[in-house]
Amino acid sequence: MLRPLAYAASAAALLCVGAAAAQAPAKPDAAKGQGIASQVCAACHAADGNSPAAANPKLAGQFYDYLHKQLVNFKPQADRKTARDNAVMAGMVANLSAADMQNVAAYYASQKLKPAVAKDKELAAQGQKIYRGGNAATGLPACAGCHGPSGAGMPAQYPRISGQFAEYIEAQLKAFRAGTRANDPNGMMRGVAVRMTDREIQGVAEYVAGLR
Repeated sequence: MLRPLAYAASAAALLCVGAAAAQAPAKPDAAKGQGIASQVCAACHAADGNSPAAANPKLAGQFYDYLHKQLVNFKPQADRKTARDNAVMAGMVANLSAADMQNVAAYYASQKLKPAVAKDKELAAQGQKIYRGGNAATGLPACAGCHGPSGAGMPAQYPRISGQFAEYIEAQLKAFRAGTRANDPNGMMRGVAVRMTDREIQGVAEYVAGLR
């Protein structure tokens, strides 16, 4: 039989464990995410995340962590500016809860990517040199160092970029270079893009579109 003090300590411990469990985030539900995606996201990104328009990125098969981070960065905050400034996306995520964003990210991450293709072989060949070897003359590092030789990326660190629209990759690299997109950890992508010429950006974007 427990003494009163021991009983009180046990009860307190159980309450703490119960409170911790109640506060623990629920596992993302891809099925719920599918429902939200079909209603909120499909018009721009397609129901399965394989956007038909080059201005809107393909989301299918992207890492959960990356997708979730972008959604959170787009969401307006009452006391501070959004980490990623985009009026359209801010409107899309404004009414999504924390769980909604987790579920949408889980759903799109579970979908199969239908990759884009490179359209300009000469430009892609130029981009391949930068992607694999960088540019020593300007201190530009190789893209493959972070995103991998096949563009598959690394979960929770670097996004998958292979098979993405060249137009979208080009737009994002230019946004990083100009500083209009600034949600890259430690300014890493801004530090890379600022060393790139327009031609290098276009070449890398074209190469990445056809990368497998």
